[in-house]
Amino acid sequence: MTATVALIDYGSGNLRSAAKALARAAETSRTGHEVAVTADPQLVEAAERIVLPGVGAFADCMRGLFAIPGMLDALQDAVIVRKVPFLGICVGMQLLADWGREYESCRGLGWIPGEVVRITPLEPGQKIPHMGWNSLSIQQPHKLFEGMLDGTDVYFVHSYYLRPSNPAHILATTEYGGSLPAVVGRDNIAGMQFHPEKSQAEGLALLERFLQWHP
Repeated sequence: MTATVALIDYGSGNLRSAAKALARAAETSRTGHEVAVTADPQLVEAAERIVLPGVGAFADCMRGLFAIPGMLDALQDAVIVRKVPFLGICVGMQLLADWGREYESCRGLGWIPGEVVRITPLEPGQKIPHMGWNSLSIQQPHKLFEGMLDGTDVYFVHSYYLRPSNPAHILATTEYGGSLPAVVGRDNIAGMQFHPEKSQAEGLALLERFLQWHP
């Protein structure tokens, strides 16, 4: 039976580029995964891996998830109860927090305790959003980083970031107006603030390792 990666469609995110990148990663890593872009909670529950993308405002994205009957319950059961490997990308990572503070205070999934706050420029003229290539500083070893050099460049587009309550949940950082969490995670859950699907060979390699990750 073919293992499925559920790429959740809840009205947010560049699903086409993420789906293509995941399919390419499945091909190059030879894991045999089938990528399903879906808003069906039953398919999400049955998936072998789950990816939550996201572009836009935190509260809008949470409302998009709430609007799909049964989706939050399906995610809770799959990710928290049954420990299905999960990856959040960009705002999909931010939704892991307890709270988002973008325009309004909005509850998140609460899987990585903390809050999502605006980047504060430390230098005059430093532009928000943070957009472009920036290097990763690996803070602790993880399967996702195997074979990756510290200082690898990846592609960011964001004005807000997830600030975890527990520093142990920060797997990698980047520098922009200070140190920002770039990869967070615990147990079977990982989140990337940058876009692996836009990060060329290094992004593809990260997605390959996610498909091969057995927490």
